[in-house]
Amino acid sequence: MKRRLRSATVNLDELIKLMPFATQLGITLDAASPEEARGRMTWAPQRCTAANIMHGGALMAFADTVAAVNAFLNLPPGATTSTIQSGTNFFRAVRSGTVTAVSQPLHVGRSTIVIRTDLHDDELRTVATITQTQSVLA
Repeated sequence: MKRRLRSATVNLDELIKLMPFATQLGITLDAASPEEARGRMTWAPQRCTAANIMHGGALMAFADTVAAVNAFLNLPPGATTSTIQSGTNFFRAVRSGTVTAVSQPLHVGRSTIVIRTDLHDDELRTVATITQTQSVLA
């Protein structure tokens, strides 16, 4: 059975405005399709720990946002999604610059969608890898 997907044509500015927390974090969407979503978040003091490095929670929220957009674009019409599991591996600290997220589906099923998100720094080094499961809600 072939699944009908949401339109791949989306207004990225309007889509991010639907997520007030993402707006608070300064997340920008650069591209979004059922195959891949991309976004950016710039280092800022309010997103940091006492050690002046970007907070892991901010990075996880960033990854969750971009992955949710990717999952949303893989939903059947009329469905919504919610993160039900997320696992993060951190590899290096972010002390400045911009973090880029690239999310791609690993599995698109009737009841769940699994997304992998890779975060990279300005030097294209991997900052973290996040795998999360999104529930497909009718």
